[in-house]
Amino acid sequence: MSGTEPGWRRWLAKAASDRLNIENNLRAPTVPWDTVCFHAQQVAEKALKGFLVFHGRTPARTHDLVAVLEECTRVDETLSALAADCRRLTYYAVGARYPDDLYEPDEAAGREMVAVSQRVFSEVVARLPGAR
Repeated sequence: MSGTEPGWRRWLAKAASDRLNIENNLRAPTVPWDTVCFHAQQVAEKALKGFLVFHGRTPARTHDLVAVLEECTRVDETLSALAADCRRLTYYAVGARYPDDLYEPDEAAGREMVAVSQRVFSEVVARLPGAR
């Protein structure tokens, strides 16, 4: 993606890269479910931040999807329906990335987080004219 593309499209391109990471990992003989969950969180984060950029806002440097969503709802309050999804995904930005955490996501959690991230992505993209 060139630097001349609108900033919001670059955010969506990064989200597409995370989606590709998920797809590649799901085809692996041994699936790293923590990595799948991390990239699921990243898909949602980048879509939400792309939404903010589309609307002329500068996204905060945070992985807290609840905080990012709160900013998004100032533009479109209907996005508040994604609050529970954003709460669930936020954990996987950092929490599940380190070995000292007591929780290791399994296949069920991984597949669920992929579905949740897809829901967030789809809802956001539906509100971006020309993004599909």
